Amino acid sequence: MSHIGATLILWMIYLGLTMNFELRNIVMGGIVAVGVVGLMSPKRRKFEIKRLPTAFFASLKYTGILLIDMFLSGVQVASIVFNPRLPIKPGIIAIPSLSKTELSEALSAHAITVTPGEIVIEIDNEGNMYTHCLIATESEKKAEDAQKLRMNLLQKIFP
Repeated sequence: MSHIGATLILWMIYLGLTMNFELRNIVMGGIVAVGVVGLMSPKRRKFEIKRLPTAFFASLKYTGILLIDMFLSGVQVASIVFNPRLPIKPGIIAIPSLSKTELSEALSAHAITVTPGEIVIEIDNEGNMYTHCLIATESEKKAEDAQKLRMNLLQKIFP
């Protein structure tokens, strides 16, 4: 299916779901459809409509995991801040990105950075993401498994 065909189908789906046919919504639907098709095929691969359900559910799971991580990390950072002893052991850990594309590497680094208590400070040429953590020993144990899960989902979204 061509990019134009995929864009038109997604545009019609958007308009059907919103049931709002004002000019600004029609324009917004076109922009969203072009953006989705552009993100789904960044290297101008052939767009496959059969891949949409897998990508959609992987996107939902990725977003859900990200929201849960943000919530749990926020609670953890709040408990650290309110503890009079301030039990932190900050440090920098290296997390292998395991990504095949710059887009998935950037999205993965973003997912790490938006969770409270961690921030990616550098990505080297080998794909290691150097991440500052409030509790480095605890983060190091969980980081690799979390990264594998993120990359698995991102590869389903952006093959």
